[in-house]
Amino acid sequence: MTAEASLDGLIRCGWSEGSQLYRDYHDQEWGRPLHGDDALFERMCLEAFQSGLAWITILRKRPAFRAAFEGFSIERVAAFGDADVERLMADPGIVRNRAKIEASVHNARVARDLGASLDTLLWSYAPAPRKRPRSLSDVPAVTAESTALAKELKRRGFKFVGPTTAYALMQATGMVDDHIADCWVNVSTR
Repeated sequence: MTAEASLDGLIRCGWSEGSQLYRDYHDQEWGRPLHGDDALFERMCLEAFQSGLAWITILRKRPAFRAAFEGFSIERVAAFGDADVERLMADPGIVRNRAKIEASVHNARVARDLGASLDTLLWSYAPAPRKRPRSLSDVPAVTAESTALAKELKRRGFKFVGPTTAYALMQATGMVDDHIADCWVNVSTR
């Protein structure tokens, strides 16, 4: 699948044409450089929750996720206890997967205790800029950088961030620009 012209005449990556929510996410967020510990923590959590599900599910539930996880504040989520996990398990607005919920709370504690910025850690694995892919079939699911990032995150104690999830995080936060070559979105990495 390559970039496709939309009804508005703009050429976008083919995956973004499923709904207005997808288009808005593609046009305004995906692949744009994102910085800030809490903002990156949110994306890390959402990418983990997405595992095994369609991304549209996460986009639809994103406002509820933000409310349930108190804006993905690392400090606030790190303070969650068993009652909070049960509250989240009872929340129909989010994906109620105990392992992913517990991993998000655990990961907040790891991020809080890093002794360094989560932003600095994640962006240190961003590869050098490269040419945009010609088609979606040219976009990898895993790279050497995402494998190295996942290994480092695991070494530090993070959960639910394997090489594929790490690469999706890199794509979503602009560490790599995987917009198809003909796509109208123009982003600069870093």
